[in-house]
Amino acid sequence: MADATHNPLVLPEGLPVPRDDGAARHLTGMRLPDIELLATDGTRVSLPRLKGRTVIYVYPRTGRPGQALPDGWDAIPGARGCTPQSCGFRDHFADLKRLGVAQLYGLSTQDTAYQREAVERLHLPFAILSDASLALTQALRLPTFVASGMTLIKRMAWVIDDGVMTHVFYPVFPPDTSAQEVIDWLAATR
Repeated sequence: MADATHNPLVLPEGLPVPRDDGAARHLTGMRLPDIELLATDGTRVSLPRLKGRTVIYVYPRTGRPGQALPDGWDAIPGARGCTPQSCGFRDHFADLKRLGVAQLYGLSTQDTAYQREAVERLHLPFAILSDASLALTQALRLPTFVASGMTLIKRMAWVIDDGVMTHVFYPVFPPDTSAQEVIDWLAATR
């Protein structure tokens, strides 16, 4: 049974490490489809219409303090760590901007209202995009898994330049170092 009092900011020891199953290899070089996603700031965002460099970190789902995790959550490789990943991008927001990132977003299949709570609680200086309809997930053939009846996207991060995927980080582990990994890549490719 999941621990109802888990701290979503702390990663437990011994989490299973996700393996590269090749499910994201097709994404690099792909032009993103023109699908509008609702953002937590109330706007609608179409990724190929964004100008300049965009970074998207993709995560399965954020937890909430005091609420139980889905059954077996910690046994799913790469599932745990969405809040630490979000906080990493929050904490490195200025660094990403200095490295030329024009837009930064999180992305999950959770609905916007659920995501908005996380944005407010975690004081994120950027919006999170919802693919609750799975339109983008299906169009891009993103790697997913099912937990407690929810279809969730496997954790990754994207660098997008003028609507084209330039680089894909997959799998991402540990999730709390995802932002630093993106920063290191951006700095090395300047």
